[in-house]
Amino acid sequence: MSSTPIFIRGVLGSWRGLLAWAAAIVAVLLLYLPLYPSMQTPELSQMINNLPSELVQALGYEDITSGAGYTQATFFGLIGFILIIIAAISWGSAAIAGNEESGQLELTLAHAVGRVQYALESAAALVVKVLLLGVVAFLGITLLNGPSELGLQADNLLAVILAWTGLGLTAGTVALAAGAVTGKRAWAVGASSSVVVLGYAFDALGEMNPDMEWLQPFSPYHWAFRNAPLAQGVDWGGLTLLWGLSFLLIVVSAWALARRDITG
Repeated sequence: MSSTPIFIRGVLGSWRGLLAWAAAIVAVLLLYLPLYPSMQTPELSQMINNLPSELVQALGYEDITSGAGYTQATFFGLIGFILIIIAAISWGSAAIAGNEESGQLELTLAHAVGRVQYALESAAALVVKVLLLGVVAFLGITLLNGPSELGLQADNLLAVILAWTGLGLTAGTVALAAGAVTGKRAWAVGASSSVVVLGYAFDALGEMNPDMEWLQPFSPYHWAFRNAPLAQGVDWGGLTLLWGLSFLLIVVSAWALARRDITG
């Protein structure tokens, strides 16, 4: 018997879903990135200039005429953000709360698997799946970089991949922790979705209104993209916040699951 049965089941047991999310990421990249050369027109620049500056900043369009700005605005800051968030929340909420509601958790714990072990291996599986999506995005963008004339640097691309996956993992570990605390998948999804929506809103409000900038330090979205890593390189402070919070939430998950009754 494997010494990490929950981890292996968590990764291999969801390979179809992982493949579907990877395919969705590739499809989005193929849809948007090759359009970049045709978007570099005076008309586009004029249209952006005619928009309210607050709206341009909130949407991340202030640098959309560069390859890094375009990739950030269309993928990492929008569609790619949505994809990795939904995937991570789905995996995080299912790992403990979903299995508890189905009765699978109680059955697994009855077969000499400790609660802390279960939580930690579930978290490890979540981390691996999120990172695999990061690998898919990195390879896809790297392959399209030249043909799409994006001019992206490999080290900066790695920096934004780490921020993007860290943002997804933050959402996923919120769902994992909420599920460990409550045992209810609806609560896990609700808690993580609230963190994501509020984080995005806090960042957007701070971009649009200088008086609201005090909200941005509370936004995981802001931590990920505040220093434009695809253009400027690694933001170690932002990565520390994202990955540090994720690690803390994993610890909370193990602690909470070890200290309450299972209701499945």
